Amino acid sequence: MRTEVKTATILAIGITVAIISLSVILSTFDSETDTPLTKEKNDGIDKSGFKKAPDLVGIAYYLNTTPEELSQKMKDKVVLYDIWTYSCINCVRTLPYITAWDEKYSDEGLLIIGIHSPEFEFEKDPKNVEMAIAKYGISYPVVMDNEMKTWKAFENRYWPRKYIADYEGYIRYDHIGEGAYKETEQVIQKLLEERAAALGTESIVNGSLVKIEEFNHAAFRTPELYFGYGFAQGRNQLGSNEGFSQNKIVTYAEPEKIELHKFYPIGQWKNLEDSMELIANEGTIKLRFNAKEVNVVTSNSAVIEIFLDGEPLSAKYAGNDITSGNKLNVKESGLYNIISSKDESSHLLEIKVNGSGFKIYTFTFG
Repeated sequence: MRTEVKTATILAIGITVAIISLSVILSTFDSETDTPLTKEKNDGIDKSGFKKAPDLVGIAYYLNTTPEELSQKMKDKVVLYDIWTYSCINCVRTLPYITAWDEKYSDEGLLIIGIHSPEFEFEKDPKNVEMAIAKYGISYPVVMDNEMKTWKAFENRYWPRKYIADYEGYIRYDHIGEGAYKETEQVIQKLLEERAAALGTESIVNGSLVKIEEFNHAAFRTPELYFGYGFAQGRNQLGSNEGFSQNKIVTYAEPEKIELHKFYPIGQWKNLEDSMELIANEGTIKLRFNAKEVNVVTSNSAVIEIFLDGEPLSAKYAGNDITSGNKLNVKESGLYNIISSKDESSHLLEIKVNGSGFKIYTFTFG
């Protein structure tokens, strides 16, 4: 009797072990064939604290791509979203790095998308943006976010701004402004390696970095100066006693004193929300600045003469867009570099404008 019980017990235990083993095998088989890979299983990283990149919404124009093509390209790619606008000098300075990364990593799984979110009305014109794309050698997709809907979806407030999303769409990096190029590229390399490991492809990222001389700003420089009354709110640097007068023509007199970091229009100028427009055939702008570089954003045709400390602009200080002596022919709406120097210094700048209808939006400094 004891032998029979013992035998039955052993048999029962054996059957139980066999059933448990079979269940484990089947469960393992099911999990490897039917369950989609989770983010933890793909790369061993807990991404619960990361946000997914929002959809591109409210896009007015697609340049260098189509909506369908872009949607296909984004699948399983590491995506660098560059929020920029073509008249922003800070944005322009980052473009050599971004175009170099596109050339270097596009075949390795990096997709760069330029999100063009305009600051001024003329930047909403696709022809203007297309000219900028050609000028700066941009071959990656650019989407025109004219109503700033994608800008808002990213909860953004700055130009330029770079977000990098991994191959699953999680935002893993966020940088505001210029600089941090080494750190940004190292993030690109890391996320491309993660992608290759998860997708089972070979990674040939070798750790080398793009080498481009970075622009060094003046330690003490004049802040950006806005000519539009709407843009100048809270940062009014119009030095003229006449001040702003919304949507009205103002005759500005020659200033008795010119203060540092302030601008002084002279002549008849119409005050617009984003700019000032020259009403007479001739007008002048004076300002005292401290910087290595001066840029101006303008629109509508005009010929402007530039004087520095009372003398015609010399070759020593001539910016990249000065083509003839101290003159600049403004033909296209956008950014013009008028002063460029190796060392920062303070100067009195005078611009004489010939061309009714000329608009000036901002001065920026480097």
